[in-house]
Amino acid sequence: MAKITRRSLTKSKPTAPRRVKKSRNRPAVSQGREKPAKKPATKPGQARATKKSIKAIKPWTPAEVREAFSRFRTANPEPRGELEHLNPYTLLVAVVLSAQATDAGVNKATRALFEVADTPQKMLELGEEKLRDYIRTIGLYRNKAKNVIALSKKLIAEFGGEVPRTRAEIESLPGAGRKTANVVLNMAYGEHTMAVDTHVFRVANRTGLAPGNTPLEVELELERVVPAEFKPHAHHWLILHGRYTCLARKPRCEVCLINDLCRWPEKTV
Repeated sequence: MAKITRRSLTKSKPTAPRRVKKSRNRPAVSQGREKPAKKPATKPGQARATKKSIKAIKPWTPAEVREAFSRFRTANPEPRGELEHLNPYTLLVAVVLSAQATDAGVNKATRALFEVADTPQKMLELGEEKLRDYIRTIGLYRNKAKNVIALSKKLIAEFGGEVPRTRAEIESLPGAGRKTANVVLNMAYGEHTMAVDTHVFRVANRTGLAPGNTPLEVELELERVVPAEFKPHAHHWLILHGRYTCLARKPRCEVCLINDLCRWPEKTV
């Protein structure tokens, strides 16, 4: 029989579990707090101008700029924007709807829309729900419908139902930014503005005509270098050149009107 002692009758304190050191090579257990992976600065295949690349480009001379736009004018004396519209108001609406959408897609939707709503008042009478039915083939159509109704209300309340003639006033309208204002001022009111979309931005940087890191920098540089006589149509020539010749993926250098002036080191002629 085992001998009972006073020590065996006393409760012993539980021993603490041994702490296991984490291995540096062992991945930590997920606690649901992992930091999300950083998004790339640009999408695959999307080039972005940098200060270094801009400085490396030899600037165009005034004579070269004049020669380029003289060629554009000879080939297309009266260029027109491709957004279909009936008046300054429908132009404004079309430009707002064209954000992240093609002109062809916008035109397909607005042909029927503008037959029934070509003024701010008629657009309000149509209403947001029915407006959505007309433009549902356009990307972001729900938000764009809200903006069109809101800008129509503001035009009536603050501008007598007319599209204003200053950049600041147009930019104050829902859904309208600087590019929208520049397009409307140029096409509706004949102002010498430079609307910089993706096509103009690409052409200006790729060719070295008016390099800039942002659309605003490109816009201001174009205003500086383009001679006054070409400014009424300058941004249309550049848009059309980017849309049909100086393409993003495979530029058609062999048919480019200004391939001898272009500074792009990868041009194929």
